[in-house]
Amino acid sequence: MKIAYIYFGIKILRISVFIQFFVKKRLILQNIFYKMITEKLTGMGVALVTPFKKDESIDFDALAHLIEYQINSGTNYLVVCGTTAETPTLSDEEKNEIKKFVVEQVNGRLPLVYGGVGGNNTKKLVEKLRNEDFSGYDALLSVSPYYNKPSQEGIYQHFAALAQASPLPLIAYNVPSRTGVNMTCETTLRIAREFPQICAIKEASGLIGQIDEMIKQKPADFQIISGDDSITFPLIMLGAIGVISVIGNAFPREFSRMVRLALGGDYETARIIHHRFNELNKLLFVEGSPSGVKSVLAHFGYIENILRLPLVPNTTTTTEKINQVLDELGL
Repeated sequence: MKIAYIYFGIKILRISVFIQFFVKKRLILQNIFYKMITEKLTGMGVALVTPFKKDESIDFDALAHLIEYQINSGTNYLVVCGTTAETPTLSDEEKNEIKKFVVEQVNGRLPLVYGGVGGNNTKKLVEKLRNEDFSGYDALLSVSPYYNKPSQEGIYQHFAALAQASPLPLIAYNVPSRTGVNMTCETTLRIAREFPQICAIKEASGLIGQIDEMIKQKPADFQIISGDDSITFPLIMLGAIGVISVIGNAFPREFSRMVRLALGGDYETARIIHHRFNELNKLLFVEGSPSGVKSVLAHFGYIENILRLPLVPNTTTTTEKINQVLDELGL
């Protein structure tokens, strides 16, 4: 009997050692994986617009030109089918067409984030994450639930469900001006600590105190990405790893340079570029986004200045102000 106990004790010990080895190895691999994701998301990502033809069909030729413009101008990664792409007005079929087209056009030259996985129906999003093909993408971006205004506990449980279903690292997106509810620092940190699958947050609350506290308390493998071009410079100084940019659609070379300089610690030169674009950043959002940046892209001849209702092009007054600033900047 004693021999049997000793035998089983040795077996249990071996199994325990194997489990400890497996868990340790898994954690090491997981840390390496998330470090790689962080590197891919560092710098300036651009939330691509969707170019339309005059009949409001998608202009894939113009989209191809925009992608090449980004690749050749210092952009670090692309965000596909985010809010800037007017996704509420795109059909599921159109989103899938864009998703595949961008992968083929980029052909591995830049990391890709797919943003078409946000919404306020958690169950539907979980099914989407489990069943949809995200081949060619490095991460997913999901906005906090909008319109039905969940509590902080509801936001937590929503992202918990998405984290457990997502086949790729997930970036949460806090933009209370659009969703109606702020994702608090406490909720974000709770999610970050419990779900390593959620690797970052795109923060567009404009609450610098909240973001600063988040950066101070976050886990090492969880990152903060600016979701607001106008405060990207100060957020990088606080510890953000970059921006998912709107203005970068039109000025990828200039804005990515500001981000790189700030990340490299050359704050004086970065500050000059930041101040240079201050007025333009404000004007681009006067009549909503992406109306502003589309007017600039049309001014440069990259796209037709066409949006789908309920969004409309900028008024003549705003467009003239934007063009005046462009002239003053020599752009």
